[in-house]
Amino acid sequence: MSTAELNNTKKELVGWIKSLTDDSLVSLLNSVKLSSEGKSIDWWDELTESDRVNILSGIRDYQQGETLDSNEFWNGLANG
Repeated sequence: MSTAELNNTKKELVGWIKSLTDDSLVSLLNSVKLSSEGKSIDWWDELTESDRVNILSGIRDYQQGETLDSNEFWNGLANG
């Protein structure tokens, strides 16, 4: 990525972040920032209870073989 492209991407990201209204998304982005600075505690501890439940549900689905490959996923989206 060129310097000009990088600067443009940064400006777009700043604008997008300023427009966010979802507190959990802002918290997630802050966690990424803190982690990149080496200041973060365990990311799991910073998740909402709902996020933890969803992640654990996904892990359980995977362990029970309840998954789709990407073709099945996209075909399901395309064909309803």
